[in-house]
Amino acid sequence: MTRTFVPPPPYVAPHGLLAGKSVLITAAAGAGIGFAAAKRCLEEGARGLVLSDMHPRRTAEAAQTLAQAFPQALVLGQVCDVTQEDQVQALVDEAEDKLGGVDVLINNAGLGGSRRVVDMSDEEWLKVIDVTLNGTFRMTRAMLRKMQPRRRGAIVNNASVLGWRAQTEQAHYAAAKAGVMALTRCAGLEAAEYGVRINAVSPSIVFHEHLRKSAPEELLTQLASREAFGRGAEAWEIANVMVFLASDYASYLVGEVISASSQRA
Repeated sequence: MTRTFVPPPPYVAPHGLLAGKSVLITAAAGAGIGFAAAKRCLEEGARGLVLSDMHPRRTAEAAQTLAQAFPQALVLGQVCDVTQEDQVQALVDEAEDKLGGVDVLINNAGLGGSRRVVDMSDEEWLKVIDVTLNGTFRMTRAMLRKMQPRRRGAIVNNASVLGWRAQTEQAHYAAAKAGVMALTRCAGLEAAEYGVRINAVSPSIVFHEHLRKSAPEELLTQLASREAFGRGAEAWEIANVMVFLASDYASYLVGEVISASSQRA
């Protein structure tokens, strides 16, 4: 069913939701939800931010852009492949050192693609699972080891409506995102014992250059037309939900997966 197109609202003014907090975010270089979230965290008053990505040039450029735009905050970039445990540990250790402790982790790293199960190789399946689910697990595990002794902190995971909804050629990505949802719920209960909150946002479709590389434009347009507003989300609209979950306004949310879409389980 095609919905009536309702344009996005004006960009929302900041309200200081992360004033004085430090943030570590994965897959935040260049475009898309990650960079939008990094920018939004700084707009909301974060005192420091370490953004990571597996692309050295894009990571350096993104960090430089944000550092120039927000001179009052410490902004650093570090290359990290979340499929490599040694790089995950190095990233967390560096962020902890440079930021004087990380208050917020945003797990944004994920990998998609389109392939029918019958045509999918083990390599394709495992790569998507390793980046999207295992990478979120590795980052969460490393960060909890720092946050739990301090008895504070927030972790925000990027899930997807495909963790709930069936779609052809998306079995690997959907399975990984369903795993992220389950990880969020289970790890959230464990972390709550130490005053650490873990929650997730579940976006539907967000138009940006990385998405356009992973699926046909015709399919993306068709999917967007079915959304409640007849359009895909702006990346900053998803970033707003991430910031809310990271903020003290979400102090009583544990293991929640918030659907930033009209679609849910």
